[in-house]
Amino acid sequence: MGFADLSIAEIAADYSIPVEKVFSLCNQLGIAYKHQKTRLALEDAKAIISQISFETHPKGTKNLVGDNEVI
Repeated sequence: MGFADLSIAEIAADYSIPVEKVFSLCNQLGIAYKHQKTRLALEDAKAIISQISFETHPKGTKNLVGDNEVI
């Protein structure tokens, strides 16, 4: 498994969410971490980002790019 070279703190900053929210997502997804500077495996980072995107734009809501529904 490769590394995404992203830390929990960087994901929080990139998506303008609290670090504690990313910690919560890690716990929900079963992703081990020690602190906010923990570097994440590629698959773990993708899972967290996917969950953030889902929570930001749930299925059936309008996306920011256009008027199409998110599928």
